[in-house]
Amino acid sequence: MQSAIVLVDDLEAGLRVIDAYGAEHLEIHTANAREVAMRVRNAGAIFVGTWSPVSLGDYCAGSNHVLPTAGSARHSSGLSVQSFLRGIHVIDYDEQALADVAAHVVALADAEDLPGHGDAIRARTEPSFGS
Repeated sequence: MQSAIVLVDDLEAGLRVIDAYGAEHLEIHTANAREVAMRVRNAGAIFVGTWSPVSLGDYCAGSNHVLPTAGSARHSSGLSVQSFLRGIHVIDYDEQALADVAAHVVALADAEDLPGHGDAIRARTEPSFGS
């Protein structure tokens, strides 16, 4: 058996435990289960109330059976159409925007010992760089 019942002093403590654990399956049995479910941030699938057992999610309800296990719901989602799509990050700064953050970026690059990253900023923001 890989299930657990966790007793807490109040709902807020329970939500902290839930989000820290990141369960694959989470059943909520409170008077206002739907409202509580909307406050959960880390769970593979949430089963709301008496009439929504985990077996529905596994076999019938349409949610995916491929869910994050071992607490990985803290950073991952269940398999979905989104799993097969990809995003592209587009960064488009102007000269002033780069100047506003240049010192911070150089400091981070230096801290990570990535001098090329710092040099890429300096080459664009320091007129005498490379001379």
